[in-house]
Amino acid sequence: MPVWSSSWQLPDQIADVLPSEARHIEELRRLFLDTARSYGYELVMPPLLEHLESLLTGTGEALDLQTFKLVDQLSGRTLGLRADTTPQVARIDAHLLNRIGVARLCYCGPVLHTRADRPHATREPLQFGAEIYGHAGLEADLEAQLLALDCLKASGVTDLMVDMADVRIVASLLAGTRLDAPTLARIHAALAAKDASELDSLLAGLEGRLSAQAREGMKALLQLFGDEHVLAEAEKVLPRMPGVHEALHNLKQLARHLTDVRVSFDLADLRGYAYYTGTRFAIYGQGAELARGGRYDEVGAVFGRNRPAAGFSLDLKELVSVLPPRPLRLSICAPWGDEPGLRAAIDGLRAAGETVTCILPGHEHEANEFNCDRDLVQTAGRWTVQVRR
Repeated sequence: MPVWSSSWQLPDQIADVLPSEARHIEELRRLFLDTARSYGYELVMPPLLEHLESLLTGTGEALDLQTFKLVDQLSGRTLGLRADTTPQVARIDAHLLNRIGVARLCYCGPVLHTRADRPHATREPLQFGAEIYGHAGLEADLEAQLLALDCLKASGVTDLMVDMADVRIVASLLAGTRLDAPTLARIHAALAAKDASELDSLLAGLEGRLSAQAREGMKALLQLFGDEHVLAEAEKVLPRMPGVHEALHNLKQLARHLTDVRVSFDLADLRGYAYYTGTRFAIYGQGAELARGGRYDEVGAVFGRNRPAAGFSLDLKELVSVLPPRPLRLSICAPWGDEPGLRAAIDGLRAAGETVTCILPGHEHEANEFNCDRDLVQTAGRWTVQVRR
């Protein structure tokens, strides 16, 4: 019996991608990049690893914990393998492009996570994203949402739902109250989990530092989720603070433009990277969260250029896992040979966009990724394609 070596096993939640799935992923990658280009987005390709401080400065603890770290053998400095591409694109916008006006940038490449962000997910997502820099108005937020929706619709996802929130609501309620990072993280976690008892305990500890009006507003957020009626209810129960009013107005305006998908709101949901500064959204379909995005105006500040920014990202591997598998690609089977007429016929078919699989001697009945529905056969001295019966 053969002895199987454990060295052949991949790390937990890291997997090979086999032919049919790999083809599906690659087709979607090309489709999404073409869709982004149709909106005027330019492709950038940041490196997989950078100096750690460049990757993480200003991004928050969550991204730090998700980032693999290693030592550069040339410089001795600590490097990081990116866990998210947005900080890199912000660096490109700030330092390399340095444009005065709007910059629309897109990307697609692997990221690595020390831990998967959900059960059964991969630790090596293939992240596609698009970001618009230089415009502070709602038009940029809306464009990010529309592009994300167009990509997902083109991939075949149906019955999409956009869920929205705005981090400025909680930020406004907590304004003027100095909180340490662990306490703030616990408040955000309690809000996201709708944990009323945990939130009550945390707010009780802030009595005397946080106004009664703000504390009641925080508690009200736990019930503010659902359809468009949530915004009307929020206007009634939340304190009349400038940041709260602006956030609710923006959510209402964005929802008004999303006419062909379902829209929901969860004003207590602040999940996502710490760099969000305004509206955030998640798009659901096929029973899963498929894309996430929003506004992150501060993301470029650490690079010396604080520009308005909005965008989204998604994991192509995650998306393919919830879509129906693609059928085998149709191809033409041809005999193996070096006869000039045969080679010319094969070259002509391939140049025309056909897949031609040359069958090696002795392997006529093997199956693979391609479904040969036609054959290249010689008839009366000419090579012609015939449909299999």
